[in-house]
Amino acid sequence: QVQLVVSGGGLVQPGESLTLSCAASGIDVSIATMAWYRQAPGKQREFLARITSAGRTYYIDSVKGRFTISRDNTKNAVYLQMDSTKPEDTALYYCNEVPGIYDWGQGTQVTVSS
Repeated sequence: QVQLVVSGGGLVQPGESLTLSCAASGIDVSIATMAWYRQAPGKQREFLARITSAGRTYYIDSVKGRFTISRDNTKNAVYLQMDSTKPEDTALYYCNEVPGIYDWGQGTQVTVSS
């Protein structure tokens, strides 16, 4: 059974940083294309960034230069470093194997507010 447990969310002020973690079990993230997604209230889930098995990364324009996706194969985990946060980053954040193969789980709430 595959489980993707995300953590690290919280309340931050605009401009502050936050690191989200996605601990995986049942899959090997080193050979998967893993991605981060988010869903803001009243909006559809949105793809943010992905990292391939080769380590290639891709970001949507709205987070490019501010967010960084990474992977630790020894911990079988994926991370999302969020810098220069904005109020519009407020959402529930999820990780999954592209294109959203497994159960989405609870997500972790990120709130950016002054």
